[in-house]
Amino acid sequence: MPTPHKWQFASRFRRNAFGWRSDMPIQRIKEALAEIKQIARKDAITAANGAVILLEKLSPALQQVDSSSGALGTAVNNAIDTLVPIIVKADVDQRARQRWLERLWQALEDDAMPYIEILGEYCGELCVTQELANVWVDEFLPVVEQVWHNQASGHSFFKGTSACLASLYAAGRHEQLLDLLARAPYKWWHDRRWGVRALVAMGKKNEALRYAEESKGSNTPSELVAQVCEEILLSSGLHEEAYRRYALQANQGMSNLTTFRAITKKYPHKSQTEILNDLVASTPGAEGKWFAAAKDAGLFDFAIQLVTSSPTDPRTLTRAARDYGVDRPDFATAAGLAALRWMSLGHGYELTALDVLDAHTATLQAATNSAIGERTVREQIRELADGCGPQGHFLRTVLVNRL
Repeated sequence: MPTPHKWQFASRFRRNAFGWRSDMPIQRIKEALAEIKQIARKDAITAANGAVILLEKLSPALQQVDSSSGALGTAVNNAIDTLVPIIVKADVDQRARQRWLERLWQALEDDAMPYIEILGEYCGELCVTQELANVWVDEFLPVVEQVWHNQASGHSFFKGTSACLASLYAAGRHEQLLDLLARAPYKWWHDRRWGVRALVAMGKKNEALRYAEESKGSNTPSELVAQVCEEILLSSGLHEEAYRRYALQANQGMSNLTTFRAITKKYPHKSQTEILNDLVASTPGAEGKWFAAAKDAGLFDFAIQLVTSSPTDPRTLTRAARDYGVDRPDFATAAGLAALRWMSLGHGYELTALDVLDAHTATLQAATNSAIGERTVREQIRELADGCGPQGHFLRTVLVNRL
């Protein structure tokens, strides 16, 4: 059993402890995690009990907080990701772990907002043993079957559905899990991914791929299905097939550059040029958006080709002109000229006069070291300003004295 410990975070997570602003609860969550992790270094069982206490207190304490920005939800999900391994790692007997699970299930049932709803997905891991997982399967399974049966005639919902599927998987009852999913009223990927895992665990990877593909639908995030399918193929050593079928969709990042980096890291046998060509081909008409990726790969000539044929954010091009003005002046000059060109054609979000002047200055500075020469570049900028249409009036107005 855990040794008695007075947790500092406990008093800070009273019911309705926070107002509508999310910055303070996010900070308190970080402090609580730090406190629990510090105890975990010397007392795993006490730390695990502290993790259970925090999970019990989260939702009641956060009920009045505005979570519309998503920042608080992300903080809570990250906390769950951190706390679950601490609970799993604690070496306790089955009775103690069962009590923890009962407390967590009660917290999940009381989660009104909800904040800790993803906790059910970890039920199988939290059981640790197949024996305990079977106990929770017997608890949840009849309810899930009844709820899914009732959905044929109306709407019904059970918070323990994910916990039931996770427990079936952890208990090794894969055939039963697949049979249950076959009777589900809807093909929801959130549920069917457990069927994919079950098939993989049974050594039926081809069937798992088909099962995943069949799960696609109007409400299914296709990139999530692609990620699972890619992982299955990679684990089977089928790297080329994984790349051809799923790489581009499975590795979408927050930016084109992060997407490119993710794919190159996962497929080191592929050249960066080949990967970039495939990415460019996947976005016809928006080739210039891969400029930063080409620059990152050291494909400078290719990067200029991209921004010559398709619009690119002028600020991105200006930064390139400024950063490479000494080491690669020809590339920097071309990037700066491209920035001014796209500005003259009306591209760029809420551009200011300072943006235009920055691009002009960076281009001329790079030109002093380039093979083209500053005088020629000045002439090109003047021709660019003189020849642009109504959308380029702003550019001409800002540069009138410099031209």
